[in-house]
Amino acid sequence: MTDATRPDAKGPDAQGPDKGPDEKLPGEEKTVDSHVEGPDSAPGAGLEREDAQSDEAEALSEAVDQAITHVSGPHTIETRTGMWSDGSGDTSGYGRIVRVVEMPNQGLPTEGWYAGATGRLAHLVPDALVRVVFDRGELTFFVAREKLTEVMGQLRDDPQLRFEFCASVSGVHYPSDAGAELHVAYHLQSMTHNRRLRVETTAPDDDPHVPSVVGIYPAADWHERETYDMFGIVFDGHPHLTRILMPDDWVGFPQRKDYPLGGIPVEYKGATVPPPDQRRSYR
Repeated sequence: MTDATRPDAKGPDAQGPDKGPDEKLPGEEKTVDSHVEGPDSAPGAGLEREDAQSDEAEALSEAVDQAITHVSGPHTIETRTGMWSDGSGDTSGYGRIVRVVEMPNQGLPTEGWYAGATGRLAHLVPDALVRVVFDRGELTFFVAREKLTEVMGQLRDDPQLRFEFCASVSGVHYPSDAGAELHVAYHLQSMTHNRRLRVETTAPDDDPHVPSVVGIYPAADWHERETYDMFGIVFDGHPHLTRILMPDDWVGFPQRKDYPLGGIPVEYKGATVPPPDQRRSYR
């Protein structure tokens, strides 16, 4: 009997008494040896990561029922006439245009991750969602500012959401949106699930305070400073909320709609062109 044919041989061709040529040792059945494509190709039992998602199809109807309560139609902000100005002085030829300014909303689709993520967040942080907007393939959560930090923490840490990256923080000023004149928009991205999400919160003009998210997303530090500098939105809890573009002693916030356009008179061939805010009533 040669060494290769002995029952206790350790060579590569040796087969144990209970292991055929197509059988695998304990643990080998969990090996992933094929290319993984798409979010639905996550490994099965024994290979699930901490943040591997459950089958969304099984819970989709329940998520839609829970999420749909936060979805409403378009949100109208104001009705405008003309193109660039109000009243007399509009020489553009578009003075008879009447346009409704509204936040569009197509409603949550029944396919994809949108309804599942909405329902998941509503379950994790009850009463946080003020409105859910889905338009042109983009999902936006309008969140009560009192719940903002809790929502952002869950969006970052929950395995089924996992939005690890905050790409930007920006402000918007809607003078006609009574009680919510100042908006703050956060653009989030999930590296784990390859998804993008917008979170938006509001504050009234007479109380421009929003909680800082720097403790959750440190990259938001300078973004919050710029939003404060341009819009005057105070981010409570920010480690060093100072101006970042304008001088420290600058008066006013340049990107608010009520900020004067400024300018100086310009002489041109014997004529004087007045500053923009003196020519006509711009918005």
